[in-house]
Amino acid sequence: MKHPLLPKKIQIFTICNENAKSLSIPFFNSVISAGFPSPAADYVELELDFNSLLVENPSSTFCVKVLGDSMRDANILSGDILVVDRSIHAKSNSIIVAILNGDFLVKRLVIEGNKYSLVPENNKYSTIQVNPSDDFEIWGIVTYVIHRTR
Repeated sequence: MKHPLLPKKIQIFTICNENAKSLSIPFFNSVISAGFPSPAADYVELELDFNSLLVENPSSTFCVKVLGDSMRDANILSGDILVVDRSIHAKSNSIIVAILNGDFLVKRLVIEGNKYSLVPENNKYSTIQVNPSDDFEIWGIVTYVIHRTR
């Protein structure tokens, strides 16, 4: 889906097709040790549907691909896919997707009184203060980050 007001390099993917076929994959209902190995335990094989896991509000959810490293320390990396929900109200410290003066961005929102700051999670970048004269719109709250591990 391309929004006519967005820069051409931005890709937004819709994941709220009501008629889409659900994809379920095997899900083993046991824990996996990330520290010391634990003895093998009995497990129950279930199915996991990514739509029901990642999308709470299908009609207001979209995905967008990240370009850049300003959110690196929040484990949001260039090439990652963000799941964004437009129905969730933004609060201070939410990670948001927004448009600021025509630029599409992902940042941490900090609200102090009636002042809004867009804070990167990489100290190479500066905090952006949103001014009353700015054209600023919050598009949604990041609910999940999908990235490859290899």
